[in-house]
Amino acid sequence: MFKDKTLLITGGTGSFGNAMLKGFLDSELKEIRIFSRDEKKQEDMRIEYKNDKLNFVIGDIRNFNDINQAMMDVDFVFHAAALKQVPSCEFYPMQAVQTNILGAENVLEAAARNNVKRVVVLSTDKAVYPINTMGMSKAVMEKLAVSKARDPRVQAVDAVYTATRYGNVMASRGSIIPLFIKQIKEGKPLTITNPKMTRFMMSLDQSVELVLFAFTNGNPGDIFVQKSPGATIEVLAQAIKELFNADNEIQIIGERHAEKMYETLCSKEEMAKAEDMGSFYRIPADFRDLNYTKYVQTDGPALIKDEYNSDNTERLDVGQLKELLLTLDYVQEELANYKKI
Repeated sequence: MFKDKTLLITGGTGSFGNAMLKGFLDSELKEIRIFSRDEKKQEDMRIEYKNDKLNFVIGDIRNFNDINQAMMDVDFVFHAAALKQVPSCEFYPMQAVQTNILGAENVLEAAARNNVKRVVVLSTDKAVYPINTMGMSKAVMEKLAVSKARDPRVQAVDAVYTATRYGNVMASRGSIIPLFIKQIKEGKPLTITNPKMTRFMMSLDQSVELVLFAFTNGNPGDIFVQKSPGATIEVLAQAIKELFNADNEIQIIGERHAEKMYETLCSKEEMAKAEDMGSFYRIPADFRDLNYTKYVQTDGPALIKDEYNSDNTERLDVGQLKELLLTLDYVQEELANYKKI
C-alpha cells in the first residue's frame, strides 16, 4: 500500500508527527511531507532525522492556496494540525474556528481536488457532548470529514475519508504530565484542577496505532475510537510523585474554563450502532440522504446503550499507572536526567 506513495502530515512538527515518523521513515513511502507553520521545529526535525524521504513545507491550513499546493501528487493525508488547548480556545474561540473548522475544510477540499486516496483526520474525546470551544470545533471537523466522504468527487476515485477520536495523549506537548514533572523539578506544588476528575490515558504510540488502524480498516465516513484505560488526576499526580520520589505538596486550583469532570469517546447514540472491533470501536457513517420517507426501518428501534467515557472505562490505580508511565520515552528520559541532577 505504501510503496512509492506520498504521505502528507499536517501539523507534522507536533508530538503526533514525530511519533508517526518513527514508524514511517523505514517504510516504502517515497516521500513524507511535513506541513506546518513552525519553521524552527521544521529545522529541528530536519537536523534530527537527516532523511531524504522528508520534505518540509511551510504553510498554514487557514490559507487554502498553501495547503492546496502542498497537496499536489499526495496519496495519503493525516490531518493533525489543530488548536488543542481548551482554555486558549475558550478565550479566543474564533481562532479555534479558523484553524479547527475552516482550516480542516481547506485540508479536506484540497484533498478532494487533488484526488487523495486516503485521509484520516484526528479528533478528540472533547468532541462528544462538547461544552467547550475546542470540543465544539472538533465536532464540526468530524462532520466535515463525514460530509466530504459523501462528496461525488471523493466517491468517484474510491477515496476513503475517516476520523479518529482519542483522549489525552500522555506526555504530549502542553499536557499535564510534562507540567507535573516540571513542577517537581522546580520544587513547586503540583497544581490539580479537581482530584476526582478522570481522563483517558493513551500513549503517543497508541495514537499512531489508532490512526493506522483507521487508515487500513476504514470505510468512508467511519469514526474510530481506541479503547483506553482511565485514571483520576489525583492518581496521576501520586504516580508521578512516587516515580520521582518527590514530596511536593498538591495544590487544588479548581476547574479551568470549560473543563469536564470526565471525557467521553463514544456517545450513547453512537454506542447503539458502534461495531466492537476488539481494541477499537468503529462508528459507521449514516449515508442516507435527506429523503427520509423512502427509508423503512425493519429491525426495530436501536437500543441506547451506556456511553463510553473515562469514568466507566477500566480504571488504573497508582501502581498500574506507574507501570504505564514507565513505558513512555519522555518519562524515562526525564527520570534519567532527574537522577543525574
